[in-house]
Amino acid sequence: MPVIHLKARLSLPRQTALSIGMVLKKIVIANFRNFSHAVFPFGESLTVIIGLNAKGKTNLLESIYFICHGSGFRESKEEELVTIGEKMLRVQARFRKADHHVDFQIVVKKNDHGFTKVFTINKTPKKYFSYSRETTRAVLFSPEQITLMIGPPESRREYFNKLISFYDPEYKKRLINYESALRKRNKLFEQIVDPEKLQEELVFWNEYLEEQATYITLKRKEYADFLNAHPTVDEKSFKIEYLADEFTKTRLKESFENERRYRRTLIGPQKDDFCIYAKEVKSLKNLHHFGSRSEQRLTIFWLKLNEINYYRLIFSQKPILLLDDIFSELDHHNKTLVLKLIGGYQTVMTTTETEVLEMIDNPYSIIRL
Repeated sequence: MPVIHLKARLSLPRQTALSIGMVLKKIVIANFRNFSHAVFPFGESLTVIIGLNAKGKTNLLESIYFICHGSGFRESKEEELVTIGEKMLRVQARFRKADHHVDFQIVVKKNDHGFTKVFTINKTPKKYFSYSRETTRAVLFSPEQITLMIGPPESRREYFNKLISFYDPEYKKRLINYESALRKRNKLFEQIVDPEKLQEELVFWNEYLEEQATYITLKRKEYADFLNAHPTVDEKSFKIEYLADEFTKTRLKESFENERRYRRTLIGPQKDDFCIYAKEVKSLKNLHHFGSRSEQRLTIFWLKLNEINYYRLIFSQKPILLLDDIFSELDHHNKTLVLKLIGGYQTVMTTTETEVLEMIDNPYSIIRL
């Protein structure tokens, strides 16, 4: 069973934080990852989860993300969240909202056809859309997010797709429509050899895909513009370039012969990329190719800081911050930066480095696994 310690170190007055939004008070998890059953209370400012590797620190953090977003942040299939050998998982959480409590629950049941997922708020069943509008958001920092800098374009597209979809259901719908239609268009290239017949069959899908792609491109550009309007962190400035691969009638004509040759669609948002630069005195430095590890980590910090700011802008409330063993990846200066950030938010962080506790000036509680 986990050991939970409470400790307060009050060397500085706490910021007026969390006056808007919800505060996580308790989570109860059953058959989630390696937890058969466990109950964890959380402090209103910072909760530190300490334990050796493979004890479940990240799993506990993921259960919080799960109750906030309706999905985990590591699984390729959602049934992977269910403890091996079990058929059902349950995650329940109690939040304080103003002067009352709100209880959220998600139950996942395995069956012969996959799984079912049931959302409830105060024991009342909800559709996912309604559920997601009433929960608070959890913003995750983890070492694996460095793939946004050193990974392939699809890792960056996936990040922005997930983020924008949370705020814009229409974007999510258009993205699903686009991906489905793209598969059907590609199938035509595989099945039809005659160029004239192929062009006839493509007319509908070309128009449909252009409509979906236009919306997707617009929303990706809008978020890139938001990032560029907030370029600075720790006296360093960044710039993101949205490399849109536009889906237009002109480009379709230009690419038709190559698409016939390769038998697939060669243009569109599925080819987009995002390139991030550091603004230097007289130039821009491509941080994907030429950034140091420290610069790339700071870039992730910039992205996540703006993710927090965007949430506050849209919903006028603060998210929960989840920090998954990030201090082992940071130098002293960047550790200090992160600790300054979390002073104004409810934060849950995992670590194996107990010396980090000596750097914390705000009240905190400890969960030992």
